[in-house]
Amino acid sequence: MIFDYKTYVELLNDFINKGEKIKSFRGPIITEIISPLCSFLGIAKMNALVYKDGDQKSSHSKPFVYYDNGNADESRSITAEETMIRGGSVKYSIYPACGEPDWTEEEILQIKMLEKRIFVFTERGYVIKQMSELTLQDNELGVNALPYLMTTAGSLIHRGQIGNYVAVFFNIKRFSAINEKLGRELANKVMISFIQGLNEKLSGDECICRVGGDNFAALFLKDNLDFVKKYLSGRYVIYGDQQETINISTTAGFYLIPEGTESTSEIMDRASSACQLARSVFKRQYLFFDEGIQKRQARIREIEDSFPSAIAHEEFKVFYQPKTLLSNYQIAGAEALCRWFRNGKIVPPGDFIPVLEGSKAICTLDFYMLAHVCRDIRRWLDEGREVVKVSVNMSRLHLGDEDLLDTIISIIDKYNVPHRYIEIELTETTTDVDFAELKKIVYGLREQNISTSVDDFGMGYSSLNLIREMPWNVLKIDKSFLPTREENQDQSKVKMLRHIITMSQDMGLECIVEGVETAEQVKLLKDCKCYLAQGFYFDKPLPVNEFERKLDSSSAG
Repeated sequence: MIFDYKTYVELLNDFINKGEKIKSFRGPIITEIISPLCSFLGIAKMNALVYKDGDQKSSHSKPFVYYDNGNADESRSITAEETMIRGGSVKYSIYPACGEPDWTEEEILQIKMLEKRIFVFTERGYVIKQMSELTLQDNELGVNALPYLMTTAGSLIHRGQIGNYVAVFFNIKRFSAINEKLGRELANKVMISFIQGLNEKLSGDECICRVGGDNFAALFLKDNLDFVKKYLSGRYVIYGDQQETINISTTAGFYLIPEGTESTSEIMDRASSACQLARSVFKRQYLFFDEGIQKRQARIREIEDSFPSAIAHEEFKVFYQPKTLLSNYQIAGAEALCRWFRNGKIVPPGDFIPVLEGSKAICTLDFYMLAHVCRDIRRWLDEGREVVKVSVNMSRLHLGDEDLLDTIISIIDKYNVPHRYIEIELTETTTDVDFAELKKIVYGLREQNISTSVDDFGMGYSSLNLIREMPWNVLKIDKSFLPTREENQDQSKVKMLRHIITMSQDMGLECIVEGVETAEQVKLLKDCKCYLAQGFYFDKPLPVNEFERKLDSSSAG
């Protein structure tokens, strides 16, 4: 009998086209797509037995059956063995139907080609599975990766159980500083210990995954909310040969997943949004996603969308808050503060600054402010005014920008402003970024005769190390160290303030206290021998024309 190649090729092509679309070459669908070819070739049964590498013991209790029409003659068969990518081998057994003649050489050749095609599809499915599993794991920490959590959430949605769960997105606080202190290898061990401590308390479909860097996400039962919240608020982790301890805490965003939720991406979007707002806007340790958060998100999008046009149309204005010398009450300097005028209204700094910090647009605004300050100073010099040093804030988010130092200097030099008239303020929270990078910037500015100051001293992570290791010019003491009228008898606060002032002056730093609002606070600063102050007692932030008048009257006096 002549072999019908035309029909065979049509059936084979149909099998290949369908097989290419299947990720895993197992299950009932395989029998469905292989049946036409098996029927044409006179195959009644085809199965496969997998062997471990190096021996002849099957790794399965019985063969995997690809096709069986119930009429196989198992006394006759074609066998073939293939070596698997994962090691070991697979033995295929192919049987004719009872009562059918033996296969011809041509039929045997085509049957073996079919067997090899099935093996190729099976191995491809294995590779796909392995690649999928790799993406589900974070190899550095040995924990799951985000796709695992998303897959788990999808399964819970499908089973109608997602309403029993909470999603949390969290960031380990100041992990860069921990890296700096302990070194990468030991810091990673600390991170692993902290994450594993939480992971050990999870079971079933509960899981914790690494999103990237020091960011993680977890899915857990609502019954465990109190435990997870408490755990993420802070835990001591033991590390090193000396069994030292370090406190690890997080900023977290929680989302109580409601019944009927159908989108896994919505779950993570809401948890991560809550975390971002907790960190950059509300300054809280944790935040739960709710309708208020949604409104805040809409406001954030509005600010982000309008920012480019606001920069282009110079809606951001520089206001100057004078710094006052307490020995004669003359202006000794000023701080440049940003005010946004949008559609005839002022957008409060507390509304837009945290948003811009969240998107790094704050860096664009900082350079804009520096340029406008330099433009004003140049004009004052050209008009023959007595000019004072102006401090300009730079966000910690600039650190990591290799061109930061060059950009600052190029802006100042563009307006031909003598460097002595500019001071760059960096908030103390810069200690949660790369110390080496911060040193490079501060030393570089000093070499260019550009002053630097530590803003909000006392509010950050490692205050003493910060001022000890950097060649700062000015220390700005946060207003929280100033006793209010109600706290006038609080001698411990007074002693703390006096100590900080004395310490900074002993280190050769100029000292200024911000937020001064009462005559009693002025007297206290004089008693503490601090003669530079800033606050509403003297002046609020002034628009440029009012500041110029103040500047002129001060120089005339």
